[in-house]
Amino acid sequence: MNRVVLGGVVTLLLVAIGLFWWQGRAEVERGAPPPLPEVAAPDSENLPEVDPGDLTGPAPPEATELTREERRFFRYDRNRDRRITRVEMLSTRTDAFRKLDKDGNNLLTFEEWAVTTAERFDGADANGDRELSEAEFATTAPKRRAKPACRC
Repeated sequence: MNRVVLGGVVTLLLVAIGLFWWQGRAEVERGAPPPLPEVAAPDSENLPEVDPGDLTGPAPPEATELTREERRFFRYDRNRDRRITRVEMLSTRTDAFRKLDKDGNNLLTFEEWAVTTAERFDGADANGDRELSEAEFATTAPKRRAKPACRC
């Protein structure tokens, strides 16, 4: 008996929701602006002509070419404040896990990685302010290997 009464209440509720939704759509359509009148296509023979050589616009922005060291600096400086914090330095070092495996067992704990990276950061932080300036960061650059000569 309770299921029948509950079913009837739910049915009336759904009918009421549908009625309100239907009336709401009618009100929206009634308040809509009238359709725009059809505009005839312009005559292609009477179109105005302008010489684009006479037009001037705003100057395009100048793009500055970044040096290799600046590009490397900005890969670490995520918030672009021209300072690399310890967190920014540590967050980008996940690819170096394999290089940091000291005992060669192919297992690297987070502590091993964090200690090595923190020591590298502390070694580069010359003034001890816990932030790397661009000059301090330049000391962390990897040593470039000489390219082998072509054996053509």
